[in-house]
Amino acid sequence: MKISDGMLQKLGKIEARYEEVGNLLSLPQNISDQEKFKSLSKEHSDLAPICEIYGVYKKHKQDFEDCESMAAAETDPDMKALLKQELDDLREALDKDANDLKISLLPKDPDEDNNVIMEIRAGAGGDEAALFGTELMKMYRHYAENNRWKVEEVNMNYTELGGAKELVFMITGKGVYGKLKFESGVH
Repeated sequence: MKISDGMLQKLGKIEARYEEVGNLLSLPQNISDQEKFKSLSKEHSDLAPICEIYGVYKKHKQDFEDCESMAAAETDPDMKALLKQELDDLREALDKDANDLKISLLPKDPDEDNNVIMEIRAGAGGDEAALFGTELMKMYRHYAENNRWKVEEVNMNYTELGGAKELVFMITGKGVYGKLKFESGVH
């Protein structure tokens, strides 16, 4: 997958802005102005993943070009075969990097960083449904911990067997809504 010249220009501008914001964050006048510092920090953290992927893409592209020139100059058939395999692997990595870059440049959902209040209620199914609700809560809690999110219990109503009739909890952290916005359904 090839990246267009326009996209490369945009990535170059993003990378330059990322470096500029990094330098601005270290200036004393910006450190003392909390609002500006907060705004710059958010911009810096928003640009960081794009620049990280772009850095990997540039390294893979350079490795590909180096490997290509070595393959053109190589006369040993075994070495040529190794270089061909390396070129195939790098081509695959470049395709993945290009796709990741395209996805990273898509506009973000403005609600992506909002927090989430989740409700789990046991429906028809009695104790089995209540036990399943408890398992769901454990699953979401574990997922939240893996993403370094905070889970706060709002309302918990358990059965005598340890199942849950009703569980209401809030998950807070960066990107919570973006990852959980499609979580819904009945089981």
